[in-house]
Amino acid sequence: MTSHSLWLAQGLRTPFAKVDGPLAGRDAIALSVPLVQTMTAGLKPDLMAWGTVAPNLHWSNIAREVALDAGLSPYIPSFSVVMACATSMVGVFAAAETVAKQPGSLALVGGVESMSGIQIGLNQKLSVWLRKFFQRKSLTDRAEMLAALPLKDVRLHIPSITNRTTGLSMGEGTEIMVKTWKIGRKAQDELALQTHQRAVAGWAKGFFDDLVMPLDGVRNDTIPRADTSLEKLAQLKPSFDFSGQGTITAGSSSPLTDGAAGLWLTDDGGLKRLPSSTPRARLVDWEMAGVDILKDGLLMAPAFAIPRLLARHNLKYDDVALWEIHEAFSGQVLCHVAAMEDKTWLTERVGVAADLGKFPWAKLNPNGGSVALGHPFGATGARILSQAVKELSGFPPKSLAIVSICTDGGLGAVCLLSN
Repeated sequence: MTSHSLWLAQGLRTPFAKVDGPLAGRDAIALSVPLVQTMTAGLKPDLMAWGTVAPNLHWSNIAREVALDAGLSPYIPSFSVVMACATSMVGVFAAAETVAKQPGSLALVGGVESMSGIQIGLNQKLSVWLRKFFQRKSLTDRAEMLAALPLKDVRLHIPSITNRTTGLSMGEGTEIMVKTWKIGRKAQDELALQTHQRAVAGWAKGFFDDLVMPLDGVRNDTIPRADTSLEKLAQLKPSFDFSGQGTITAGSSSPLTDGAAGLWLTDDGGLKRLPSSTPRARLVDWEMAGVDILKDGLLMAPAFAIPRLLARHNLKYDDVALWEIHEAFSGQVLCHVAAMEDKTWLTERVGVAADLGKFPWAKLNPNGGSVALGHPFGATGARILSQAVKELSGFPPKSLAIVSICTDGGLGAVCLLSN
């Protein structure tokens, strides 16, 4: 960590909408530009870090493209970052080093995902063949290449949300986790219902009003369900395991989502450049973890990172006033908590011998999580951090928050905040 304070200041996001919904007409850049323009009105960042998870052949550094299209100064360094669902949280970690070295600087950090704009590509062999085909100058050479093209090589590459190593989707990987930790269907549905109810209540009481900007006629997130119930959730069929043993459904899973989100990272001096009313929280510390996805579980890394981070600060679970845990699936959150309360697992697998106590469920995701709000991969880190910063501003001074995100590949990112 740095020798002086780093701060996160509340940012802004677009509404989150289901794939092929009202934001489907915008690609990742077009989703990001109006957000960045709104956030930088009257402000000039010294650095911009932006990320997206789904690759696009039209650009390689989306941060730079967004910055230029938004009309920011071309002299502002802009770099892209990617770590699956933790992309824009890791963007904060990456920008922190620069902010720490440049007192008074202000970094704009965020991310985006246009799941409606996912590109379908060509398989590798066909891509190579096509490049060589267009390199040929004569019609005769091209005709010969066409005649020799094996039909088995003429295939499209259709992206899917699967882990490359295991070939399993995120839901299939989580099904293994919930079976390992004996997490039942009812507990998952109850947590899903709670997150919808809290998200709906958050919108009703105006909590999200200054966190979300209108876009294309959309004012609110389109995903929270005021009409859901345990009875309705119980009627949904499993989405990933059709053997009769599956427990994860669409109702307990985060949906494919379009959206963008950003927030500010700065130091003591840089805070003076922001409106004094902007909620802020000190970035106390952070931890990233990687696990063996074949042994520990695909999305289990935060259950390693959180105990290590807390133990480093001599904290127990109940010492933390606010918990914001990304919900890829309700079952994944329940697995994390089950593991973190297992003393044998903590000692033998995580290397933490301290007694961290019981998890304080009442402090979890007070205004809803990703199952209800949505999950645009590259934007979720900035969304959950900005939301936590605002929530924490209403707590007594020196209250602590843990913000946690699991990601594909057996990775996770966690940070500790204080108001």
